[in-house]
Amino acid sequence: MPTDERDLKDTIRQYLGNLQREVDSVALYRALSAEERKPEIAEVYKRLAAIEQAHKEFWKQRLLELGHQVPEFSVGWRTRTLIWLARHRGPDFVLPIVSTQEQADVGHYDAQSEAVAGGFNAAERSHARIIRALAVSMPNMSIGPLANALRAAVLGANDGLASNLSLVMGVSGAHLASHAIMVTGLSGLVAGACAMAMGEWLSVSTSRESLETGVDVEAREPADISEEEREQLANIYSAHGFRTDEARALADRLANATREDFGYAWNAAISSFLLFATGALFPVAPFFFLSGTTAVLATILISSAVLFLIGAGVTLFTGRSFFFSGIRQLLVGLAAAGVTYTLGHFIGGALSS
Repeated sequence: MPTDERDLKDTIRQYLGNLQREVDSVALYRALSAEERKPEIAEVYKRLAAIEQAHKEFWKQRLLELGHQVPEFSVGWRTRTLIWLARHRGPDFVLPIVSTQEQADVGHYDAQSEAVAGGFNAAERSHARIIRALAVSMPNMSIGPLANALRAAVLGANDGLASNLSLVMGVSGAHLASHAIMVTGLSGLVAGACAMAMGEWLSVSTSRESLETGVDVEAREPADISEEEREQLANIYSAHGFRTDEARALADRLANATREDFGYAWNAAISSFLLFATGALFPVAPFFFLSGTTAVLATILISSAVLFLIGAGVTLFTGRSFFFSGIRQLLVGLAAAGVTYTLGHFIGGALSS
């Protein structure tokens, strides 16, 4: 219980944050349940929504006990986006993203004594395992490859745009001809995309090989899974056509699993190549149609807009502030471009003299 006014404000702020998370979770799982065609899977989502609803009521009650009026919460934009995608593309389409979020949130309640006493932290870990089981039970679907592809996509688009923007600004600062800047930018696009793909392929391959040979000894926390959760996992596999005994065996196997799937190296490499090339194309594109200062200004404007969108878009997966992440990405990218432009200006001047 908070002891002074500052503690009270901090506690209320924490409870409000918890309540918003639960509001989003309830809305998401209810939407997934409504859109799911398989009754067994829909029932799993419904149960998860009921648990989150109980958590929501708990935090509302705690706020009332502190004398704080509980505001009307609206569903956050990330959750609304996931719900919209689930309604238009189906629950399976958003399931990898939901699983990634659940995995990232497993420790949210660990430092909150009231939540730990109520078993909220254990429930979050249970939810993460159940959603992961749903995702890996989908045909041709695995969390490992999806996670690697997502990571490669984000890094690839960001690195392609930022690095090629810096390269183009560097040669622009040296006052090279527009066609020379365009050739330099395209060369940077191809070279960077190849290097990025190769690095991603080696990274994933090395991780998998290390795991297979026993070099990677990173331990996972033993799964403390209740009988109810095992039943839900078995229902998931039964819904995908497994016999009852097979479904139960798979649920037990997941409960006792100690290894993560590192995914396919080629998936990550190809995704990395394509996303790097896409990001790297924006800084050089204006030089196909414009020249001189006009092309440079167009490059800065277009790249700035895309930098902001990449930073903001990543928050769909990270849960960070939309505006903060976008602005941070924009400022870092423009700072790098400003440094290379300045260096290019002085180097170009020195060489010409």
